[in-house]
Amino acid sequence: MGSVNSRGHKAEAQVVMMGLDSAGKTTILYKLKGNQLVDTLPTVGFNVEPLEAPGHVSLTLWDIGGQTQLRATWKDYLEGIDLLVYVLDSTDEARLPEAVAELKEVLEDPNMAGVPFLVLANKQEAPGALPLLEIRNRLGLEGFQKHCWELRACSALTGQGLQEALQSLLHLLKSR
Repeated sequence: MGSVNSRGHKAEAQVVMMGLDSAGKTTILYKLKGNQLVDTLPTVGFNVEPLEAPGHVSLTLWDIGGQTQLRATWKDYLEGIDLLVYVLDSTDEARLPEAVAELKEVLEDPNMAGVPFLVLANKQEAPGALPLLEIRNRLGLEGFQKHCWELRACSALTGQGLQEALQSLLHLLKSR
């Protein structure tokens, strides 16, 4: 759907952000969009925002609601996407197996063939946040050999790690 080039031409990409409810997807979206913290409510359906990224890349970011009853519709947002951003709550160890299962289901969808993904381990500023290496091991990311992927620590609350996450996102788009 989108394209990224290195010739200075404006490129476009469709990016879908998914993850369990309360992972911080909407907060990340609006922190990237305007570098501001906004009060959010659980997303019913989706939020969509344009974002101009470094290197003349125009992103359309889709933030898809993560409540249990909405996850059945996730597959409807995968057709023609250029990249998946999967957000997880680094402090919610009890729901990590559920987050892993949902990520695997999304990646097994035929529309995801060859689509790179970025996992954002959010809420790293909070006490009790799982370290990145432990998250990597528990997600079993090494097993996703059919996809290019990266894992980044971040805090939607403080903004820490979000610019690095954006750089990873752009790197993954260029790898396609």
